[in-house]
Amino acid sequence: MLENSFYIETYGCTSNKADSYIITSILMNSGYTQVKQDDAQFLIINTCAVKEQTENKIKQRLKTLHELYQKFTNKYIIIAGCLPHITPNYIDVIKKNIPSFSAIIDLDNFKELPEIFDKIKIGANELIYKSSEIIDKSEILISHPKGKITGIIPISEGCLGSCTYCCVKHARGKLNCYDPSNIVRNVEDQLKQGIKQVYLTSQDCSIYQHGGSQLADLVKKIVDLDFDFFLRIGMINPSFLINEMEQLISIFKLPKVYRFLHIPIQSGSNRILLKMQRKYLISDIAENIDILRKKFPSLTISTDIICGFPGETEYDFLRTVNLMKWLKPEIINISKFTPRPGTKAKEMKQINSRTIKERSIRLSNIFKNSLEYINNAWKDWEGKVLLLHKGSEPFQAFGRNFAYKNIFINQYDGDFGVFTKVRIDRVEGFNLYGKLI
Repeated sequence: MLENSFYIETYGCTSNKADSYIITSILMNSGYTQVKQDDAQFLIINTCAVKEQTENKIKQRLKTLHELYQKFTNKYIIIAGCLPHITPNYIDVIKKNIPSFSAIIDLDNFKELPEIFDKIKIGANELIYKSSEIIDKSEILISHPKGKITGIIPISEGCLGSCTYCCVKHARGKLNCYDPSNIVRNVEDQLKQGIKQVYLTSQDCSIYQHGGSQLADLVKKIVDLDFDFFLRIGMINPSFLINEMEQLISIFKLPKVYRFLHIPIQSGSNRILLKMQRKYLISDIAENIDILRKKFPSLTISTDIICGFPGETEYDFLRTVNLMKWLKPEIINISKFTPRPGTKAKEMKQINSRTIKERSIRLSNIFKNSLEYINNAWKDWEGKVLLLHKGSEPFQAFGRNFAYKNIFINQYDGDFGVFTKVRIDRVEGFNLYGKLI
């Protein structure tokens, strides 16, 4: 084991990945070295709470770590992320799974980690930390290893929603939008390190507002930076399409911004959306998506759907099916509903798990069938592609174009993190295949 070393394991969303980047940067700037699990003095588990399946996986992982290292006197386990904080007593649930933990921290303790580690090294144990202040995470510059191509920048934390199925809001708290000058400085610093693809992330990017600056203002400042890169905007609440359509249009008109919209609709039934406390109507969203697609025909749409929310009838589910057949999203994240601790939906009458699974499979098959012809219009397209990493086959590169399309190039043996001109000669479902020109 290496003194002053750490290993970090991350579960869940892009915001969690950003948190892990920040933790890593703080520790490395404080003289710590990132190593493999077995060699690490400190093991940091950055947890997620969105789905029961993920929670169960994390709990099993914590039990395994306890069994592996409980007798080690110089190995310390730190629990971070949302899971311990989704209800007031959930820290006790985590303790049962890993009695040998050294510290449980919250989502704003990152700057204190070197100090916390010093206390642990001189004998402190089973520490519970709740931050006394909400921090601006974007002011912490993220350092990347050489060759890293994708960077992540948090622009806010928390949300304004009250969705009846969500437990993460209890952990992430009320909305805290970060200073745009810090965000832009952080982006610029990462671009100087060689980053070519930047993700803006939060629980809901659409509600960003700091002083007089809105999301479109922030994005404009970022794309004005004198670097060649692509920018991806994170999750956008469907209400943004209704209330801030012009802002969204202005964002997609900007160069360097991926024509990519992640809009978690969750259900095609207005009745179920009301039970979820999602504050929009499908008709309003559909109308504005139609407008967006006419303005930006190449727009790539990703959405999230929950199958089997309490009270969802077969008719409600068919409303979702019909919406997906019309929307034809390029990406769909289908979740089988599971009740989460501390939520209103947990108290509602639940649907049979067999029915939920069956609906999930049906929707997944409908989506797969829609992919067969969805990208045919891209045949013979020529344009700029950012090459990101190796493909699954020998001498194959994977990259994306301005519409965030998956593009594979065969017979490639060059560098990554470069832009190159490509011609698409084959389409297979969601994937495009091309050649350098």
